[in-house]
Amino acid sequence: MARKHYLWKHWPIYSMILPGLLFFILFRYIPIAGSIIAFQDYNVFSGVLGSKFVGFKHFVNLFMYPEFYRILRNTILISLYQLVFGFPAPIVLAILLNEVRKMVFKRTIQTVIYLPHFLSWVIVGGLVINALSPNYGIVNSMLSSFGFQKIFFLQEPQFFRSIIVVSGIWKEIGWGTIIYLAALANVNPELYEAAEVDGAGKFRQVISITLPALLPTIMVLLLLRIGNFLDLGFEQIYILLNPLVKETGDIIDTYIYDVGLLGSQFSYTTAIGMFKSVVGLILIVGANQISKKLTGNSLY
Repeated sequence: MARKHYLWKHWPIYSMILPGLLFFILFRYIPIAGSIIAFQDYNVFSGVLGSKFVGFKHFVNLFMYPEFYRILRNTILISLYQLVFGFPAPIVLAILLNEVRKMVFKRTIQTVIYLPHFLSWVIVGGLVINALSPNYGIVNSMLSSFGFQKIFFLQEPQFFRSIIVVSGIWKEIGWGTIIYLAALANVNPELYEAAEVDGAGKFRQVISITLPALLPTIMVLLLLRIGNFLDLGFEQIYILLNPLVKETGDIIDTYIYDVGLLGSQFSYTTAIGMFKSVVGLILIVGANQISKKLTGNSLY
């Protein structure tokens, strides 16, 4: 009775949770039941109940397919580059912005760097293509002014991964700083004042005060990022991908689109999706245990 009274008393709060719960139930948990087609030769007309059960056939085909290892390698490398270069970028930017004392300048910079997050990858992809164009792109114009030959960046496989990482950082770095700036807002200013009295410079203050204050937030976001290690984002890669750079740019998500949606191999691509989910689960559980032992911070 006490619990029912409590729920009834605070029903406005629980009603705000309801849309989020419905979203996860409808679009996250119910679709899990469809994963059974990874163990079937799924036929659209026969449906889930009428399709033939084939066990682990599609998983065997997955690991026996020679091109899959190239696609997996591309996915791992791009994700690793994003983790190494993209993840620390908003942390560094948040620390730099935290040192700015002129609020007008600080807010102007924040507004400018936040804006790309609200642009779709279609728009950002168009900007990247125009900027790197060999005919009228600003990058090649600068290279030409210094006497260098024009480079067809989007047609050279060795540049594709770097373009993906840099464009991703440019688009999301401002948005990522919001969380870190919010964490830094809770740091007691007296700690910095005491450090200055003790003779600590800015760099020492960052090492001894700022980074320890950010560590819990950094670890939580890092663990979430590791759990999505194989999820690079289909839109960015697909918009910039072309046949000339598929050797280094084709990833699991674009492969699923080509084979699953365009090739109608639904069971096979569902098996690939389950493979990604299992890998993500192993990574996040393992990283969470390591983080709990080394830093004391964890997701659960």
